[in-house]
Amino acid sequence: MNYKQTEKELTDRLIDLSFAEDIGDGDHTTLCCIPADAMGESELMIKEEGIFAGERAAKEVFSRFDPDLKVTMHMHDGDHVRPGDIVLSVSGREQSLLTTERLMLNICQRMSGIATMAHRYQQALIDAGTKTRVLDTRKTTPGMRMLEKEAVRIGGGMNHRIGLFDMILLKDNHIDFCGGVHNAITRARQYCKDKGLDLKIECEVRDFAELNEALKDLPDRIMFDNFTPADTVKAAELVHAAKNADGTPAHIETESSGGITFDTMIPYAKAGVDFISFGALTHSVKALDMSLKAKVVHDLRGDIARLVVLICGAVERERVTGFGLRPEPRHEPQGKGVVEALHVSLLAKLLK
Repeated sequence: MNYKQTEKELTDRLIDLSFAEDIGDGDHTTLCCIPADAMGESELMIKEEGIFAGERAAKEVFSRFDPDLKVTMHMHDGDHVRPGDIVLSVSGREQSLLTTERLMLNICQRMSGIATMAHRYQQALIDAGTKTRVLDTRKTTPGMRMLEKEAVRIGGGMNHRIGLFDMILLKDNHIDFCGGVHNAITRARQYCKDKGLDLKIECEVRDFAELNEALKDLPDRIMFDNFTPADTVKAAELVHAAKNADGTPAHIETESSGGITFDTMIPYAKAGVDFISFGALTHSVKALDMSLKAKVVHDLRGDIARLVVLICGAVERERVTGFGLRPEPRHEPQGKGVVEALHVSLLAKLLK
């Protein structure tokens, strides 16, 4: 299976579906007030500190809707962003900018939230002096798995498996239906042999009885499901001591899973497991706040010129030409004319 090709195809299908449900028979709000030939530029501005993710997806959203949109990246996936940072700018038809805005934001906000959370978890494990790696799960948003898995990687975490096709994970129900750990592992090995598949085999264990049974069959990885930190220490020691038939170390990977949170993960990591998996990375994540803002260029000189006109108090008789601001000659009391002249002279100097 070509993973990169599958990732691209699924992302394209997600974008197409998202546009279909959002646009329907037309973005009537935009169509009613924005001319078809109006050109403009928007900027993606960060409003909350975190890790940015979604560069590839953002470009796909814009180009898939309107190939003429031009995207300029000022920051990239994995960058630490802060409020006020401009991550990208996109220019082209204003109608296209407005219609693509929400989908791009939905994707980038969610991906950045996941990347931020993955980074926080992984960095905490590193700071605690462990070598344990953060893993995600298949508890992802339907249709968004490829993007959410990508976001975990951008944040510094690792993908447990993409789907049901790239790894064998024998969980409690598989084991129960098979009649035990030994039967499940044996069938998995025979299946891979018959199908010519080179897939890792991981087996979940719920207690030490199942762990000892699994160690006889030496799967590639053993998952300790809902073990306490103390039991995890003992289990990890048993696995690390496992040997192949010829007496060489078996090098079985270990993983802790089941209700582990950011606040409780360090003891599990210090127990010596290779991985800890967190469903929360994708099913309970908070989106990172950001917005796409129209870049409007104001004519400051014109604004000041209009201000001068108001100050002078004679809108209908003022003449504003470039930076030369002079009131029309008028027959009024000398004092008022002097005041007008002073206003104009002062503001003319400010404009230089």
